[in-house]
This record gives sequence, structure tokens and C-alpha cells, in this order.
Amino acid sequence: MAASSSAGRVLTLCKQFQNVCRISSAINSQHCAANLTKYQSHLYRVKSPLVGLSWCSPISSVGQCRALHTTINRRGLEEFFDLPENWGEAKVKSAAPWTAKQLRTKSNEDLHKLWYVLLKEKNMLLTLEQESRRQRVQMPSPERLRKVDRSMIRLETVVNERETALRLLQTGQEKGRPGAWRRNIFGHVYWYRFKEYAIPWYMNKRYRRKRFYTPKFVQPHIRLRIEKHLREKARKASLERETQAKLKDRFPQMKVPAS
Repeated sequence: MAASSSAGRVLTLCKQFQNVCRISSAINSQHCAANLTKYQSHLYRVKSPLVGLSWCSPISSVGQCRALHTTINRRGLEEFFDLPENWGEAKVKSAAPWTAKQLRTKSNEDLHKLWYVLLKEKNMLLTLEQESRRQRVQMPSPERLRKVDRSMIRLETVVNERETALRLLQTGQEKGRPGAWRRNIFGHVYWYRFKEYAIPWYMNKRYRRKRFYTPKFVQPHIRLRIEKHLREKARKASLERETQAKLKDRFPQMKVPAS
């Protein structure tokens, strides 16, 4: 009799606990729905200060209002390899590299996108080159890597031109870090970039230890260095002419390159 009464009490407590859980879950769901509606209405009321439009539509959900853009996760390591239709091909068709004239007509946003496109293409070609070395086979169309490198160099040149023009317009300085041509104690002329110090230059012992001049006794050694450089240049030119003359005597049909 005592056992049946204790079992009935345990069953009653379980039912009461189950009812409390159901009531708390229902209340939480109602609070979540109210907060979601309040957040959506707040997003609908907020306007952009630039264009005066709402950031999200009233019917859009909070999950669609993402501020972070990510690429699709369906693309993995296959982006480091060439297209499947090019596998096993000895030659792969590729277009000409981008010229500076073509890149100057693009906007900064297009150049930014094109840089990452070229960077992904370069990573793919470097992976293909390494795999070809591992298998000891010829890389298909290795000139593609040179074309990508040329395009990236020209793109960086165009971007530097725009930055230099903007800097000249704003500050009047051609380089991002101003400086001056100076001569050291050995007579070498180099570009000295200015630095910022916490104290004036006449109080800076580290700056005053630098020697931006050439002593008089170094002048003869400068002339000897210039003479040595000119002699080496003339010797290389003479050796090149002798080599071309020997090749011309051995192969009369060979075309002599223009000097």
C-alpha cells in the first residue's frame, strides 16, 4: 500500500513538471516571436544616410540581412586546379595579357576585382607547375604564367600611377614617403627617405652621426670606380661583338641582331 502511494506521488510530480516545461516553452516562443517582429520593424524604419532607402524589406527575415559576404562552400580545393576539360591537353588556349592602356580605362573597383581573379589564376598555374614537376612531365602552355605575371605587374603600375596623381593633387609629393637624393662618405648617391623623430634634428645624436657628404680625399677613388665600371662595360661589349662575329662566320645564314 505504501509502495503504491509513493508511486502515485512520483507520477503526479512528473506530470506537474511536464506541464511547467510546456508552459515555459510556449512563453519563450511568444517572446522570440515578439522580439523578431520588433527587430524587423526596427530594420524597416532605419534608413540609409546615403540613398535614403531601407536596408531590408519588411517581409525579409533576419537571416537574409547579413553584413558579411562569403563565397559558396561548394567550391573547395578544385579551384587550385585547371578545368576538367583541359586535363591531359598538351596546349591550352589563352588570351593575351592585359595591357596598361586597357587597364587605365577600368575603374578602381574593376581593378580590385581583376587583381584577385589574376591572383587565383596564378595560384592555379603554380599548382599545375608543381604537379607537372612532380610527375616529370611538361606543363601545358607554360606561357600562361608569364602572361598572368605581366598583367599583375601592369595592373600594379596603373594603381601606383593613380595613387601618385592623387598624392600630387593633395600634398604635392610624388612619393608616399618624402625624401631627397643624398651622397654618403663613399661618394654613392642614394635616395634618403625622411623619418619622424620625437626631437629636433639638431638635438638628435643618432641623426647627427650620419654623414651626408663626401670628403675630398675620396674624389680620386670615385674617378677610379667610374673608370673601372666603364672598362668592364667596354670589355663586355667587345666580347659580345667577337661572339657575334664568330657565329656569323660559322653560320652565314644567321641574322645578326641589331645593336
